[in-house]
Amino acid sequence: MMTDSTHKITTLSCRVYYEDTDAGGVVYHANYLRFMERARSEWLRERGFDPHTLKEQHQLLFVVRSIEIKYLAPAILADLLTVGAELVSLDRGLLTFDQRVWRGEQELSRALVRVVSVSTETFKSINVPDSMKQALGVIL
Repeated sequence: MMTDSTHKITTLSCRVYYEDTDAGGVVYHANYLRFMERARSEWLRERGFDPHTLKEQHQLLFVVRSIEIKYLAPAILADLLTVGAELVSLDRGLLTFDQRVWRGEQELSRALVRVVSVSTETFKSINVPDSMKQALGVIL
């Protein structure tokens, strides 16, 4: 896992196992969402926001609001994938991530994932605190 400070992209490597595939040895479509979730979680963790910190210090958590995904080519059993997450916008409590999955240089999937920050008490949408925006590298 690493962060490209120029583009603020977090990437992680992910091997395709039997459990990720369908009967034909092709990655089941919903598993791309699992891979992308891991990359978003690591993106936040690299910036100091693990789930415990979000809950205890900020009384918030992030939940997926929508996903627009395109499947470009199949991943298959034993492939080594690179999964990326990059924040492209933050508007009050709505974060939009550009997420991609590659096998080597070949892009296999891409998605725009919108997550919303919600209160841990009410589960209603709340704004991301300014201190957190600064830590995430968002210009105020």
